[in-house]
Amino acid sequence: MALGLDTVGRKLLWSVALPGLLAAMLGLGYFWREAQIAARDATHDEAMVLAEFVGTTFRLPTPEGLPPHHAVTELLQSDTRLLRSTAELNILAPDGRIRWSVSPREVSTLHPDAERLTAPGPQWARSDAHETEVLRSLGEKECEGCHAGAQETRVGMVHLRVAEPVVHRELTHALGAALVAVLVLGTMLIVATGTSLHFFLTRPLRRLAAAMRRAEEGDFLVRAEVRGADELSRLGAAFNAMLARLTSMKAEEIDTHRDLQVTKWKLSLKEELEERIAELALLFDVARSVNSTIELSELLARITQLVPERLHIPDFSIMLVNAEGLLEVKSTFPQHPELEGMTLQPGDGASGRAAELQRVVYVPDVRDPSSAFARNGLLPGHDSGAVLCIPMVHMESVLGVLNFRRPEVASFAPEELELLTAVADQAATAVKNAMLHAEAVKLTMTDPLTGVPNRRHLFARLELEVARAQRFGTPVSILMVDIDHFKKLNDAAGHRAGDETLRKVCDVLRARLRKVDTLARYGGEEFMLVLSNVSKHDAFDVAEKLRRSIMEAPQLAAPTQPGGHITVSIGVATMPIDSSTQDSLVDCADAALYASKRAGRNSVTSYAPGMELHPGRERGLSRPNDPSSPSSVAKA
Repeated sequence: MALGLDTVGRKLLWSVALPGLLAAMLGLGYFWREAQIAARDATHDEAMVLAEFVGTTFRLPTPEGLPPHHAVTELLQSDTRLLRSTAELNILAPDGRIRWSVSPREVSTLHPDAERLTAPGPQWARSDAHETEVLRSLGEKECEGCHAGAQETRVGMVHLRVAEPVVHRELTHALGAALVAVLVLGTMLIVATGTSLHFFLTRPLRRLAAAMRRAEEGDFLVRAEVRGADELSRLGAAFNAMLARLTSMKAEEIDTHRDLQVTKWKLSLKEELEERIAELALLFDVARSVNSTIELSELLARITQLVPERLHIPDFSIMLVNAEGLLEVKSTFPQHPELEGMTLQPGDGASGRAAELQRVVYVPDVRDPSSAFARNGLLPGHDSGAVLCIPMVHMESVLGVLNFRRPEVASFAPEELELLTAVADQAATAVKNAMLHAEAVKLTMTDPLTGVPNRRHLFARLELEVARAQRFGTPVSILMVDIDHFKKLNDAAGHRAGDETLRKVCDVLRARLRKVDTLARYGGEEFMLVLSNVSKHDAFDVAEKLRRSIMEAPQLAAPTQPGGHITVSIGVATMPIDSSTQDSLVDCADAALYASKRAGRNSVTSYAPGMELHPGRERGLSRPNDPSSPSSVAKA
């Protein structure tokens, strides 16, 4: 068996059996040592007593006729126990010769240790492990009867050696044998105890520890082996019950963990769904708001108000591509009137890059040196924070750019980029629809050949001017303009030349009118001008100035026409002088126009009452070829 202390059995063995064995051995050794000391002391005492006894006995008188000290010899021979215990008993002379001995053959011989025994000194006794040696002097007053001068000198010495009693040696040997027996028995007991502990304690504990180790590694299905009903068996049963409970708890934990995972997944789905619902709600609001109007200005105002409010964006602006191809600021949040109308070249700054590349441009930190291209085209106030520019693209055509800015660096999340891109797509669709609507309205209100309002727009505007004049009591005049000999021009030069002539006449007329005046194509080669708050006399002057400007315009030279130049005839009518209603006012201007034609064309005629009833007679004021002075209501 190994000497290690890595098991409980070995620990118990070495902590119980070994101390017991050592205690037994120490006890036996102690008793063996005490027995040796007691035997030696007893032998010493016995030798001293025997020496005293022999010394006293030698002093007894000897009966007559017997050898000296015959009594001592008889006494020693009669007491066999005393004789056996005496290893050596001699009476020595002062010179070391043996005078008397229990062995008669040694008498008169010199003692082998005569030199040591005759050395001067007091009597002594010496003991060792197996015998005691005593040297005692003789020669006191008791010896005077036989030895003269004994009182003054030593007559002899008693030399006695007493061997250790056999019983003492046997006891010592028995104790030594007992010590060996205890050692052997202790060794056998240790082996037996160790074997017993190994089978009944160490192995069961090792199996239980192995089961616990597997359980510690996560194998909760392992079970400890249970044999019998001792404490270890009960411990194993309790461990098995604990494992069963842990297994149940582990199963419950797994179920709970799975339920938690499902719950977390559902919560994440719920949160994601709520975010998507919020995004969809925003997109719905944006779609509903932008689709509720087709007026571009109103549409841009609604987008500017809705997006920053719902997305918590402090700075927002909308840019549209204008007719020159530049990005023009149309709307801002908060409102910055000084920024509206500001333009950027495509490719200039973040907004220009977004329009040029037709993709999102995100600048997390405007102050970052790597974002220098973005700072070149920043709007005023956008010199810090994060800037996001999303182009509005419709059918691969850039309509404009939505600009978002937050003062915090890197403050736009990827989810926001997707949402804002979707908002930009919806805004692009709405802006495109508004542009198409504006273009359609323009087409319905504008003459496609000349670019001036058509007859429909003309009467709508005339209706407003008439209503204003009737309300405030101000005059409103209209001029009916007709190109002279226009059919002859078409027949001689072709309809393309006729169309070009119409556009040039419109350009000359438009260049010499106020912004508040209205020029419209009435039909064919006829045009009508609505002059707001202009009297009849001033309207005549304006008409005459326009007639002369057309006649003198170098671009209107026409070799096929009479006089080699384009000329016009103009009729003038004013409300409320000539008429009180819109329709009759137009009829009056038309009648005046025909009067100009009857007067020889290239003339201006003001309406006069009854002119429409006598188309062959000129009753109104007509001044053909008579230039008039400049009017304050016409442009030079």
